[in-house]
Amino acid sequence: MSTRRLTGSANDPHIRRRYRAEKRFKAYCIGAVGIAFAIIVAFFTDIISQGYTAFWQHQVQVTLEYNDRSARLGQFALDSDMRDIASRGATRSIPLEMEDNPDLMGTTDQRWVPVKAEIDQYLKHGHDLPAELRQQVDALADSGRIQSAFNTRFFTTGDSKLPELAGIFSAAVGTLYVLGITLVFAFPIGVMSAVYLEEFAPDNKLTQTIEVNINNLAAVPSIIFGLLGLALFINFFGVPRSSALAGGLTLGLMTLPIIIISTRAALRAVPDPIRQGAFAMGCSRWQVVRDHVLPSSLPGILTGTIIGLAQAMGETAPLIIVGMIAYIPEAPSGIFESATVLPAQVFTWASEPQQAYVEKTAAGIMVLLAVLLTLNATAVFLRRKFERRW
Repeated sequence: MSTRRLTGSANDPHIRRRYRAEKRFKAYCIGAVGIAFAIIVAFFTDIISQGYTAFWQHQVQVTLEYNDRSARLGQFALDSDMRDIASRGATRSIPLEMEDNPDLMGTTDQRWVPVKAEIDQYLKHGHDLPAELRQQVDALADSGRIQSAFNTRFFTTGDSKLPELAGIFSAAVGTLYVLGITLVFAFPIGVMSAVYLEEFAPDNKLTQTIEVNINNLAAVPSIIFGLLGLALFINFFGVPRSSALAGGLTLGLMTLPIIIISTRAALRAVPDPIRQGAFAMGCSRWQVVRDHVLPSSLPGILTGTIIGLAQAMGETAPLIIVGMIAYIPEAPSGIFESATVLPAQVFTWASEPQQAYVEKTAAGIMVLLAVLLTLNATAVFLRRKFERRW
């Protein structure tokens, strides 16, 4: 009596090979996820380990003398033995203080001022200093005249040629201006374009060509939009170079395809019975879109817009083309003044040779990542809170 091998059983060699292949593929996928997670952990660990020290800064207690020499040159307001330790930028305001308040003449004042960057790095990381200066710094630290405090200057001042005084305030203000202009420019144009293409435009070769080009624009390198912004807004319309207006309009061009695509997807997700029911009640097409389709698709539109703004906030290349990589010590007071943004500020610090700018760069990246993660978390929250499931 002959026996036949049972096909499809666990003993079939073909089945066993497929199971082994499945296990290998699963292991590859788990390994890929593990590698990606390890890279992310290593990235955040490296950035945080280098940048967290920038949020603290060493200060030294000095005695300021208000006299004729300090009225002319603020650096002479310091004790002579402190001029190698205290930041020379700490006394820049002395002449203005004496000009505003002449009663200060002949008086003295004790205050805490930042130490020089190389001394701050020595106290934080043990970087080398000349022996005599090192002994002086150690003596001041032992006597309590040098202390570590939260670095409020990092958040309240702009860029500076002195690393110990450099901050992100002017870049943060410029970023707000740029993102505001980007939103005002791209959001209404993008939403209205998407509504027309999705709800009103006939399906012909012209609209199909427009749709293909919009999809292609979303994949164009960002530096191309910088060149377009330079040619269109600065050279043709005469928008001031390095201004928040030029940067905002340029990023608006880059964000426009993203908003159009996400808005069309949100409109397409609204079920057709809603439109048909509104038409059955005698509504015009515009009334259907205004009163039923747009309110239903608003969560998706807002989510796509926030993600587009988050992407625009992290861009540097197009802003370099329009000149927003300039040295900006003071925050701009309007959209026509020269400004910079957080990514450009980080790029500038990264190119500086001083060691103190390394932690400034990492700290700026930490702030930028925190803002970007906040924007993305807001988009996820809005989508989950207002999303409708049909």
